[in-house]
Amino acid sequence: MIRFPDSFVWGASTSAYQIEGAWQADGKGPSIWDAFVHQAGNVANGDTGDVACDHYHRFREDVALLRDLGAAAYRFSVSWPRVQPDGAGTVNRAGLDFYERLVDELLEAGVEPWACLYHWDLPLAQQERGGWVERDTVERFVDYARIVADALGDRVAHVAIFNEPNVAAALGHLFGLHAPGLRDPQAFAAATHHFNLATGATVEALRSYGGLELGTILSLQPVHAVRDEEEDLRMRDLFDAVSNRTVLDPILRGAYPDLVAGMLEPHVRDGDLDRIAQPLDWLGVNLYTRQRVKADAASLLGASVAGPPDGAPATDMGWEVYPEALYEQLRDLHDNYDAPPLYVTENGAAYDDGPDATGEVNDRRRIDYLAGHLEAAHRALAEGVDLRGYFAWSLLDNFEWHEGYEKRFGIVHVDYDTLERTPKRSFAWLQRTIANGGFVTG
Repeated sequence: MIRFPDSFVWGASTSAYQIEGAWQADGKGPSIWDAFVHQAGNVANGDTGDVACDHYHRFREDVALLRDLGAAAYRFSVSWPRVQPDGAGTVNRAGLDFYERLVDELLEAGVEPWACLYHWDLPLAQQERGGWVERDTVERFVDYARIVADALGDRVAHVAIFNEPNVAAALGHLFGLHAPGLRDPQAFAAATHHFNLATGATVEALRSYGGLELGTILSLQPVHAVRDEEEDLRMRDLFDAVSNRTVLDPILRGAYPDLVAGMLEPHVRDGDLDRIAQPLDWLGVNLYTRQRVKADAASLLGASVAGPPDGAPATDMGWEVYPEALYEQLRDLHDNYDAPPLYVTENGAAYDDGPDATGEVNDRRRIDYLAGHLEAAHRALAEGVDLRGYFAWSLLDNFEWHEGYEKRFGIVHVDYDTLERTPKRSFAWLQRTIANGGFVTG
C-alpha cells in the first residue's frame, strides 16, 4: 500500500468562470471570457459559462460534497469582475459577500479555503484598456489583490496569485484559442512578462498583511523530442523554454532563459526581474501529461506538438496518459531549482462517463489515471521532493474553456440540464484514499 504523510493535504480544485455561472448577477461586470464565449465560433457547440454549474447559487451543496469527500482543502478562484466590475475603482460589495459566504461555509465544514486571485477572467473593461499587454494592468491587479486580502485574509491562509499565467499568455495572446483571442507574438511576450511582474508585485504587496501563505500556480509539463535528431532536440529545448522556463526561471531564479530572453527584453525595465523573484511560500504544479514535439517549419514556433505514440492510452482531450511526467516534473523542480514546498494543484482526466441504468457513474479509467499519477507523486516524495499536497481536477464537471461542456474532468457528474450532482466512482475511490492516507496499488 502506498501511504502519504499524515500532514499531506488532500483537496480538489475548481475555477470561478468554469462553475459559478450567474454571469450578470448582483453587480458582476463582464469578463473577457463573457465576451469571448458570446462570439460565434470561439467555443464548441456555442457553449457559454452563463450558467455553468450554477455554483454561485449552489455553493452550499458543493461544499457538502467536499466535506463528504473528506477533503482537507478546496482551491477555488475569485472572479475579479465580480469583485471589481470595471477592473479598477469601485468595489462590488455583493461580489465580495459571495466569497465571504463561501469561505465561511468551507470553514464550517472543516475544509480549508485556498483562494486563487486569478483564473483567467480579466474584467472586460481592463482588457479594453489593453489588458495584460499593458503594464498598467500589473498595478490594477495589485489593487484588486489588496481588496480580496482585506476581505478574506483573516480566514484564508493560502493564497495563489495566478493559475497558469503561462497558459493564459500562450492560448489567449499567441494562439487565439482562449480569451481575449489574440494571435500576436509581441502580445504574448508582453503578457508573459506582465504576468510574471504581477506575480512578484502582488507577493510583495500582500506580505504586509502577515499570516498569508503566498504562492502561485503554473502549468508545467516535461517536453520530449519525438525523434532523437538534432532539429527535434533543438525544438524540444525551445518549447521547454517557452512553455515552462519563461515562468519558472524569472520567479525562482530572477532571470529569463537565454532562448527566449531576446523576445522578452523589450518589455523588461530595470528592477523588474528582482521584483518578480519574490520568495514564495509554496508553488502549485498543474500537470496532465507530457509534451512531445517535433520540428515543423510551418508552425508558429518552428515546432509542433505531436499526439500520443501509437497505441498509447489517451484521455478525451487527446492527451497521453503518462504518469511518469509528474514524477519527472517534480524531480526537475527539486533538482534544478531552489523551489519552495510543492503542491500538485491540478491533475485529472477528461472521460465522458455518464450515469448507467442504476444512476452510478463507473469511471474506472479516471480512477486508474489518478492512481497512476499519485504513485508517481509518491515516488518523488519518497526520493526527497518536498511535496505537501494533491488537489484533484476537478470537483465538478464544468465549462472546459474552448471545449465547452464536451469534456468532463469532474469526480462529480453534473447534469447540465437539471444541474443535479452525482458523485462518480472516482469520488468514492478518492474518498477512501483520503481516509486511509493512501491506497493499494495494482
